[in-house]
Amino acid sequence: MTCGFMGIEDKVITIGLSPAWDIGCRGRDLDWGRHVDIDEQVIRPAGKALNVSYALAWMGDRSVAAGLWGREDYDEMCRAVARLGGRIEVQMTAVAGRTRQNITVVDTLGHREMHLRQKSELASEASLRQLDADLKKLVREGDVCVFAGAMPAGALLEPVISLVRNCWRAGAQVAVDTHGPALQNIVAGSLARLISPNVEELRGLLGIAVEDAPKPLVDAGRSLLNRVDMVLISRGEKGALVLGKAGTWAGHSVAQGRVLSTVGCGDYLLAGFLAGLCETGDPSAALAEGLKVATARAWGWTESESWAKADKEIAVAVERL
Repeated sequence: MTCGFMGIEDKVITIGLSPAWDIGCRGRDLDWGRHVDIDEQVIRPAGKALNVSYALAWMGDRSVAAGLWGREDYDEMCRAVARLGGRIEVQMTAVAGRTRQNITVVDTLGHREMHLRQKSELASEASLRQLDADLKKLVREGDVCVFAGAMPAGALLEPVISLVRNCWRAGAQVAVDTHGPALQNIVAGSLARLISPNVEELRGLLGIAVEDAPKPLVDAGRSLLNRVDMVLISRGEKGALVLGKAGTWAGHSVAQGRVLSTVGCGDYLLAGFLAGLCETGDPSAALAEGLKVATARAWGWTESESWAKADKEIAVAVERL
């Protein structure tokens, strides 16, 4: 994907440190102790960073997928990604071990979801050094580096921040969707141009209780604009906000549709926002595009329908605050 994000054109690189195999099971009237046939099972390599690449590919845009992946299932991952038609260039760093599995169970009749998450164990001092060396060969000035997903803390925090810092020093424009100490340190170091927290992550970043309403979120988020250029706040079914030096906008979907799953909607919001920003340079138009992509994800359209149809038929409302 060639991107005019912040006025510079080059490639988008998604970088994940906690990837996973996503196993999604959909069935009807599921409950504890029952034995039922499911309607669908989908298994694919994922994680927040790779989800951003998936969303861009669905929109017809190319990207480079980097980050960590287990050596034992690396080839299997490459074959699965290749089935998307070649829009994602895999440049993952293969490290010792096998990539974790995450399981999502969706009861389509009861409108319930269960998320079973396995701890990622791919990040270590050695694997992060290897990834850092690979990124130094890959990242060039003007690239958009999207760090997305959980990032280690504790003893591994400094090597993680070093990865982001080195991309920044290489002239990349950094977007970050993470939480906890990693996000706090990235923001404190002014190492990202765009951050994309949800409301809970924003509260954790600021260390205060913020009401999930436009004015309190805007008032709280503005304090970050001396460290980052833009803040994209995901509010789930309530929509999203974007704050920047050019203004502040709130938006939500006004289209009616059946929600199949909310898994990954925040990742698709970020991808659509980045794509819209690349195309127009206009944060309000980018927010509208992000909301359309996130809604399409929730409805299952990203698996069954085209981006052209979603762009045309999913109505969203965006207003300047």
